[in-house]
Amino acid sequence: MDVKDKIIVITGGGQGLGRAMAINLAGYGAKFALIDLNPEQLAQSVALVEEAGSTAKAYVANVTDEAEVESTFKQIVEDLGGIDGLINNAGILRDGMFVKAKDGVVAKKMSLSQFQSVVDVNLTGVFLCGREAAVHMIEGRRKGVIINMSSVARAGNMGQTNYSASKAGVVAMTVTWARELGRHGIRVGAIAPGVIRTAMTDAMKPEAKERLVKMKPVGRLGEADEIAHTAKYIFENDFFTGRVVEIDGGICM
Repeated sequence: MDVKDKIIVITGGGQGLGRAMAINLAGYGAKFALIDLNPEQLAQSVALVEEAGSTAKAYVANVTDEAEVESTFKQIVEDLGGIDGLINNAGILRDGMFVKAKDGVVAKKMSLSQFQSVVDVNLTGVFLCGREAAVHMIEGRRKGVIINMSSVARAGNMGQTNYSASKAGVVAMTVTWARELGRHGIRVGAIAPGVIRTAMTDAMKPEAKERLVKMKPVGRLGEADEIAHTAKYIFENDFFTGRVVEIDGGICM
């Protein structure tokens, strides 16, 4: 699928990777519906997409709310005429040890709310947005592509029981959807980034950032444009579906 003039929905489009992917793909002529909870950040993303030579429309919505997701995707179709692609990018972190103990004494444990909040956004949100995108692609008789953002942490990572579980679930849904939706001309893929340079990593202490860099054979953190390049590959390669691409610099966990 050539992204030129295609309507691509990006969740979490108000900042970070979502914004970076929109700006990058705008340079190839893609048009966007950007979903986020923060209207100010969304407005900035829309302006940056326009600076890059394309168009975008902002939609304020909570991806964990079924009714909001349904009405938002319906509105996108009414406003823009259809949906050709979705990047399920919205996600959160609430890191913490499963159980923190010393000398047989438990000092802290991961709360249910800490676990559930991450699953709600990172897994349920992906499910809801993916479902509605597929519905409108099928009903609009448009062949489309859904890209789900996973993580190399899906294999398990200390302090990330909630995050790792949610990102493993994203890959399982990706494979399932690819098998179910292929008959409708819809391809589904996933991207599993390692540590990517963002405002959050830029704010890290130098020693912490140095430890991350040393874990990667390429000797640096990833760049947001490298994730955008991977998304473009998945959109454009019509033989790609049901697989996850790891973009992690060969990280040594």
